[in-house]
Amino acid sequence: MKTLLALPPLLLLLSTPHCAPQTPMIRGDALERSCLQQPLDCDDIYSQGYQADGVYLIYPEGPSVPVPVFCDMTTEGGKWTVFQKRFNGSVSFFRGWNDYKLGFGRADGEYWLGKAGPRQVGGLQASTRLTAASTGLQNLHLLTLKQKYELRVDLEDFENNTAYAKYADFSIAPNAISAEEDGYSLYVAGFEDGGAGDSLSYHSGQKFSTFDRDQDLFLQNCAALSSGAFWFRSCHFANLNGFYLGGSHLSYANGINWAQWKGFYYSLKRTEMKIRRA
Repeated sequence: MKTLLALPPLLLLLSTPHCAPQTPMIRGDALERSCLQQPLDCDDIYSQGYQADGVYLIYPEGPSVPVPVFCDMTTEGGKWTVFQKRFNGSVSFFRGWNDYKLGFGRADGEYWLGKAGPRQVGGLQASTRLTAASTGLQNLHLLTLKQKYELRVDLEDFENNTAYAKYADFSIAPNAISAEEDGYSLYVAGFEDGGAGDSLSYHSGQKFSTFDRDQDLFLQNCAALSSGAFWFRSCHFANLNGFYLGGSHLSYANGINWAQWKGFYYSLKRTEMKIRRA
């Protein structure tokens, strides 16, 4: 395993912009080929020997579009590309369509997968300014279009209890000609219980909905009712982008809810949605 004591993970990768990540253990033609292949996801980064949790750059859109992402390199063997992360309520997730399409937050904090802006590419500033700027849902579509992925949803409550749910197959708009016109529809299958129960299969096949783009099956706007944005049906059993309400709440189903574990009146402390090649 390579150690990253001298530099933080993202800065280390940015120090060699034409070879990301650097692979000093590979020689000759193999080294040259790896330098031309920028990482698609955290699986690629792990395979290059970078096996510490942290923020790295991936390139799902191509070599000129770096995307800062948090890589979970330790949970269940690591290699997880984290696309949603919440833990303290510092970032509002009650946002409109463009924010979820483009991404928001910071990969070293609470965030929804996005793209680095021009000032985040290169230099020390890249390690400290990780504001997402583009193609959140589109990045998820591109990733799952290029590889087969599994999904893991990690949950924690305010009593420090943890649970997870896994799905052997995860994709976004897998059969769409235009992913956005398709609504970035969700597909999950192959549930495996890690104590959380299955709150996501109900949403499989649904389009992503926000308060300003209602694409659910309910007569009213599920995103507005649930104070979030998700692949709502009529309306949800999972509302991981809902209000950060700090545990038990009186309002119905508008917190960070995973109904099969904590019901509709308990807002979770911590959530991570992450994917890994299957």
